[in-house]
Amino acid sequence: MHPHAVVFSRIEERIRNMAPLRIETYVVGPVQTNCYFAVNEDTDEVIVIDPGASARQLAAKVKEEGLKPAAILLTHGHFDHATGAGELSELLGVKVYAFEKEKETLENPQLNLSGWQGSSLIYHADCFLKDEQELDLAGFHIRVLFTPGHTVGGCCYYFPYQNVVFSGDTLFQTSVGRTDFPRGSMSDLVKGIRTKLMPLPDETAVYTGHGDMTTIGTERKYNPYL
Repeated sequence: MHPHAVVFSRIEERIRNMAPLRIETYVVGPVQTNCYFAVNEDTDEVIVIDPGASARQLAAKVKEEGLKPAAILLTHGHFDHATGAGELSELLGVKVYAFEKEKETLENPQLNLSGWQGSSLIYHADCFLKDEQELDLAGFHIRVLFTPGHTVGGCCYYFPYQNVVFSGDTLFQTSVGRTDFPRGSMSDLVKGIRTKLMPLPDETAVYTGHGDMTTIGTERKYNPYL
């Protein structure tokens, strides 16, 4: 292949992946989990992130807005982030993605904390991901960042061309995720944040699993855990 063809191919790929991103936030479930719609405004495709509850209402919203479902991404397997995923997957006809080391958490009620709620639920994912794996979904290029500590297989989803990362319960505004649950580890959590999230550009918007969004630059400067 001619060198110029390679250059043009990379430019075209970058342009494709720079699709305009609209983020819709829906607070669901008993512990006020942020479920996100990552919407490609050019194509109306949508990725649903952490549908912890209210599957039917979320599916109705997708239909109401005329969106085209592409995937469901789970940052981790706790009940407040995963309970709605299976039903929503069936309603929308899309696959559920999670990190490969989170399989046991999803399938064990004591680890996914549903047992603590008296429900003993088992969750499943269709596709298991690896650290630094790159996905192309709904016209977005996404990097999977392995950030254990809150759970053994927690991860974040980084949209580099849109300067956005969905952090689940790994990183919060001037705080970090709890590590007092089964298999939690504060040292692993802080290490993951420092090695995977802090190298991101300061302007990267961080959409958290609960509460308000923040930025990498803000957390680099003000987060007392880092």
